[in-house]
Amino acid sequence: MRIHSFESLATLDGDGVRYAIYLNGCPLRCVYCHNPDTWGVSGEDYSAEDLFNKIKRYKPYFGQNGGVTFSGGEPLLSAHFINEVAPLLKEANINYALDTSGQVDMNEETKKAITNSELVILDLKFWDNDSYFKYTGKTMAKTLTTLYFLNAIQKRTWIRTVIVPGINDSKEALDKYIEILKLYPFIEKYELLAFHTMGFFKYENLGIDNPLKDVPPMDQDKLKDLQSYVDSRLKNSN
Repeated sequence: MRIHSFESLATLDGDGVRYAIYLNGCPLRCVYCHNPDTWGVSGEDYSAEDLFNKIKRYKPYFGQNGGVTFSGGEPLLSAHFINEVAPLLKEANINYALDTSGQVDMNEETKKAITNSELVILDLKFWDNDSYFKYTGKTMAKTLTTLYFLNAIQKRTWIRTVIVPGINDSKEALDKYIEILKLYPFIEKYELLAFHTMGFFKYENLGIDNPLKDVPPMDQDKLKDLQSYVDSRLKNSN
């Protein structure tokens, strides 16, 4: 398996300190994507054993409270490879999380990778099919199917949404997300992430059009206000 890149001390990708593994490939073309370099195939080839040997060197850093997070791109496009690595991680008492859009077929390999994970971080990008298609190029059907499966097995789940100025940075927009989330009380938390421009250079380097090149980064104070709003709404709905 060709792996795009690694982050050895990630702190925002699950419980504790994480060893983040960025896999290639993504079925979406989100207008706000900050990793367009993962759309294709790049990086180095690893066998399951090669990757495990690389991971275990970092166990002293993430210990029992942290672990591995498979991200991307879309990691569940590589569910078969994750399932090859998983037994090696389990034997070493290392857990793994999945940071996924849920835009994958819910086949046996996918279900196995999800079931064996410690945590799933699911991106709920927009609130309906029209918005999903407009800003990602796909509908939300597969994401909802993934959410249904997570609910069915009661998997630990965090939901995340990137907040982009002028697109979904209002309480009215967030109310539409909340209506979906209220149907799934098993979800542990809902996190809003700020749109940023740190990946803009990648579009230039790759010669890819950046549809949001004139959009400023999300204001952090406004993001905090919106996060407080959704926290309050979801708390009162339970």
